[in-house]
Amino acid sequence: MLTQALAEAAASGTHVLDLTVSNPTRAGLNYEERRILQALAAPQVMDYDPQPKGLFGARAAVASYYELQHGIRAFDPERLILTTSTSEGYSFIFRLLCNPGDELLVPKPSYPLFEFLADLQDVILAPYPLIYDHGWQIDFPSLSQAVTNRTRGVVVVHPNNPTGSFVQEDEWKSLNRFCEEHQLAIIADEVFLDYGHGKSSHRSFANNEDVLTFTLSGVSKISALPQMKVAWIVTSGPEQQVEAALLRLEMIADTFLSMSAPVQWALPEMLAQRVSIQKQLLERIFANLAELDRQLAGHRACERLTVEGGWYAVLRVPVTQTDEELTVDLLRQKSVLLHPGHFYDFPGDGYLVVSLITPRTEFSEGVGRLLESLSVR
Repeated sequence: MLTQALAEAAASGTHVLDLTVSNPTRAGLNYEERRILQALAAPQVMDYDPQPKGLFGARAAVASYYELQHGIRAFDPERLILTTSTSEGYSFIFRLLCNPGDELLVPKPSYPLFEFLADLQDVILAPYPLIYDHGWQIDFPSLSQAVTNRTRGVVVVHPNNPTGSFVQEDEWKSLNRFCEEHQLAIIADEVFLDYGHGKSSHRSFANNEDVLTFTLSGVSKISALPQMKVAWIVTSGPEQQVEAALLRLEMIADTFLSMSAPVQWALPEMLAQRVSIQKQLLERIFANLAELDRQLAGHRACERLTVEGGWYAVLRVPVTQTDEELTVDLLRQKSVLLHPGHFYDFPGDGYLVVSLITPRTEFSEGVGRLLESLSVR
């Protein structure tokens, strides 16, 4: 229904206030284009140097990022394998850990990408719930019930998309114990890690040494450059397990050799761009959150759930119809586009998801139209 309503709006020429913006290159950010383009035009790109893990200089730039941004000292570039995307990174790890029919535990709600990737790798996903009680938490009893003799790993998204919840320190310890007990690996998606909303930073799984851990990230979010197609896998944990996993991952990467030379040579500059880009994005996120809370003040029909990081906020709304029907009505009647909760596998109706990187004027107007609509229902 929502796809059809969007097509109708486009056909009629209706200007839609899009509160689902996820493409940072179309969010009105200021990039240092000249420096990025110069880095892509480095003379070295004419040389073919097929290194399965990625060029050492590019991996060293990622290691430096973890040292400078996340305080991980003496970060070893040999623990890194470059990929064209986190999606490719997931595919490598799924193939490494699982035979056809093996299982991985994934959080719910979360981003729907996992299902498609798992289908391609003949992997079965078993969801475990995140529960909300003055903040999002891992439901460890449900996690324990979901594990079977075919389970090979647990996926965590840190912070989660769209709930914006981090894995807290006590959860981290419990997760390590759980995985050690069941001989499972951790797959940690940290693409939004740099976008914490509080004053304190959250540590990276990239130096989790207790159990075998694969940490994924990339410049898509770190530097808001999704079109450059640069991501990576960091492997950490007990030394023997890490060495064995890296050998097999390197073999998988060598089979595809998917990384292009220009983006690898330009990676140090792309990572340097994060300083300016993250400042712009965080300023917009905080401004939009403040505007959202201002408009929600005293509004009984809509509540913003706690968010700790990332680019999105979750709204809880009265259940008078399905989330899909509500978003379609909002699009047709108010020309506002939001994501229905079912897109992210929320447990029931009554949830909408808004993007906090939407340009501020459009965000303010769109929220106003949403609340106006909810007030008359």
